[in-house]
Amino acid sequence: MRINRSIRVGIGALAVAAIASACGGGEERSASESAASGQLTVGIKFDQPGLGLRNPDGTFSGFDVEVAKYVGEKLGVAPENITFREAPSAQRETLIQNGEVDYVVATYSITDARKEKVDFAGPYFIAGQSLLVRSDSTDITGPESLNNGKKLCSVTGSTPAQNVKDTYAQDVQLQEFDTYSACVEALRNGTVDALTTDDIILAGYAAQYPGELEVVGESFTEEQYGIGLARGDDETRTKINDAIEEMIADGSWANAFEETVGPSGFPLPEPPTVDRY
Repeated sequence: MRINRSIRVGIGALAVAAIASACGGGEERSASESAASGQLTVGIKFDQPGLGLRNPDGTFSGFDVEVAKYVGEKLGVAPENITFREAPSAQRETLIQNGEVDYVVATYSITDARKEKVDFAGPYFIAGQSLLVRSDSTDITGPESLNNGKKLCSVTGSTPAQNVKDTYAQDVQLQEFDTYSACVEALRNGTVDALTTDDIILAGYAAQYPGELEVVGESFTEEQYGIGLARGDDETRTKINDAIEEMIADGSWANAFEETVGPSGFPLPEPPTVDRY
């Protein structure tokens, strides 16, 4: 029997759709549904000491990692059943929208532009933008001192470098890399003059290279770190907000911070108030 060509095309399209569905891509998903199956996939940074770091032995450490695990347990998933996936700054919304992760805990500042693409729980931490320079640098003391063609590095998909150019130093030269660790190497070898991002991130790199890199000046923005998840997943957002509040109330938040970020010398701040927008 001959099959009409349009029918063959339709069957082929269904087959492709089925394969895509089986691979887990293409649609935002409810983290609560994933948790009910006993498994979660969480996006974190792999290259931020004290926050989200993939260690040489394949384990993960950092404050964001501890927050992700605490939230996972409150959703009913044991830490050993959480798969961590790298979530570079420029890919965080895409990972959520494609259903490749259930939520993202990756120094993810809550902004109005991002809320058009994903939802946020939190904040679970409030940071401030600052600058990292080589320790032998004497002429960079804050964002205003980056004028006169200084080379400033940050990460594609993040906002700090552009914020400096728009607000403080119009003739700064922006250099963007895929990861902060690449910016750190560029700073160490003299390719750039400074790295800008949030103070808590920079403190981890300064602690990684003591005597070589240091954070300078006062922080000059307020960055509210949220947990990103699929838009419209109100059930999970409520559960995650509850988990953040519990983590703060039972002392786990402060303990996690002291164990992960504390060794860098960054002081324990006041915990944030969860914004249930």
